[in-house]
Amino acid sequence: MPHRPFSIVFSPPFTFFLIIAFVSLASGIGCTPANDVEPASMVIYNGKVVTVDDTMPEANGIVINGDRIDLVGSNTEVEAYIGPETKVIDLQGNLAIPGFIEGHGHFMGIGSNALNLDLLDATSWQGVADMVATAVSEAQPGQLIEGRGWHQEKMGDLDESNTVRGFPTHDVISEVSRENPVILRHASGHATFGNAYAMELASVDSNTMQPEGGEIILNNNGEPIGVFVERASGVINRARRNMESRMTDDDRSARTWHEMELASQEVISKGINSFQDAGSGWSTIEMFKRGVDEDALQVRLWVMVRGENLDAETLKARRLIGYGNHMLTVRAIKLAIDGALGPRGAWLLEPYSDEPTSSGHNTGDLVEIEATANLAIENGYQLCVHAIGDRGNREVLDIYERTFKAHPEKAPGARFRIEHAQHIHPDDVPRFGELGVIPAMQAVHCTSDAPWVTPRLGVERAGNGAYVWQDLMRSGAVITNGTDAPVERVDPIASFYSSVTRKPTTGEAFYPEQAMSRTEALRSYTLNNAFAAYEDHVKGSITVGKLADITILDQDIMTIPSEQIKDAKVLYTIIGGRVLYQR
Repeated sequence: MPHRPFSIVFSPPFTFFLIIAFVSLASGIGCTPANDVEPASMVIYNGKVVTVDDTMPEANGIVINGDRIDLVGSNTEVEAYIGPETKVIDLQGNLAIPGFIEGHGHFMGIGSNALNLDLLDATSWQGVADMVATAVSEAQPGQLIEGRGWHQEKMGDLDESNTVRGFPTHDVISEVSRENPVILRHASGHATFGNAYAMELASVDSNTMQPEGGEIILNNNGEPIGVFVERASGVINRARRNMESRMTDDDRSARTWHEMELASQEVISKGINSFQDAGSGWSTIEMFKRGVDEDALQVRLWVMVRGENLDAETLKARRLIGYGNHMLTVRAIKLAIDGALGPRGAWLLEPYSDEPTSSGHNTGDLVEIEATANLAIENGYQLCVHAIGDRGNREVLDIYERTFKAHPEKAPGARFRIEHAQHIHPDDVPRFGELGVIPAMQAVHCTSDAPWVTPRLGVERAGNGAYVWQDLMRSGAVITNGTDAPVERVDPIASFYSSVTRKPTTGEAFYPEQAMSRTEALRSYTLNNAFAAYEDHVKGSITVGKLADITILDQDIMTIPSEQIKDAKVLYTIIGGRVLYQR
């Protein structure tokens, strides 16, 4: 239990002397703490502390000893713990909140993106081609050019002359990169572009078979245009695997380690203390473990495992909870049932409004998903299934319901998740609360996707089922928040802004009646995310006894005009009582 400052009872003969002494103590004059308290390792004071703890919603200061919060209270209370060795952070009126928890992202993708072309801001296909041309001029012949972030809906120069079904053809990029394979992932991660040379390396031509759960986009002559949707991305990625096979094991290991370090630095600079990684294989998880051991991975990771060796023996042997003083946890499995809305891969109950011949793609075998659900619940793992379309969400809810009925003793508190849960049929919304299924959502997707949600779904479906945060909360569901980085930039402030405004960069707010309050938005990015990972007992709020994971901002995002929120900056990222980022 933390030591508390002693109370003083004034007696008339000593009133003057004691008043002077008390004022000196309360104001922090000098550096010697009160006689009956031990000095803290860190004191944060003189600002606004929003705790996300209902027992004390706000305070002025925080006392930290080691990696834990020891006291939350007034300036007078916390200043008493300042000693000669105490690190003191004067908030100067700024805001301290629980450290942001990224609720769904792709950690290694952030690091990889830092080494490749960043296309998120590209607004023309010619602009993408120009970036590729620059990269080619700096590369060796034959060297792979990679990038991510293009989206056909953002390209102002695409029309019927250079597109097929709205997707760009490869011609302009093939022209500027004849001797270098080019592979560019769609912003959503659910489609991939390849130039002519990449398609040659991948042995792709008009005779290539269409893969199940995906599509190679063809022109009217039956020739591939260079766009590969959903599982078809694996076809063009043969070119990448061809190139990577030429690397030595040491080179491959060095590159992935560097990507991990870059990701860690980027995430911490954005005020993120914990990161929920939406799918890594066992080999990557072993690297994370080594990163914790060597203090190269300084952000806390909660990892969904995917891909291989998902059997009971392996799951039990490799389960990690709170490894390295809560730096690494592995107790969840990641699967996918459909694709993304942008490339029309989300699995819908009814066809797309802007492509009536398609209802999207089922990318995961339903029998296998149900078998994995049973495997997970029997072995103390959470199951996290990517589902964006209303058909995808319904199928996953059905699987979860059957799984819970088959394991009634384990169903309460199973905390199974649906990752994204972007478009839900109104009949299925109440089932999230009834079943205790967590919709692991990303508010920034709402505002990024808003320009094409209505064309894809039509007015009625967009209004009744797209990003229905308030409806879900009324069902009793616990909504989480994140960015899905590198699909979006790993910026919790931008996603917080989207949560409370639902405003895209242009146009009106997207069904603003579903917006979160600022308190709901902050909770979705802190305590709710901790709850969704079984970690709410150690993080997610500024509470005595919890980990000292704190983010300090230069503006009070809880009260400033909403349009100013996106301009707020991170001043400090504190993880386990250590300042790991300071602006």
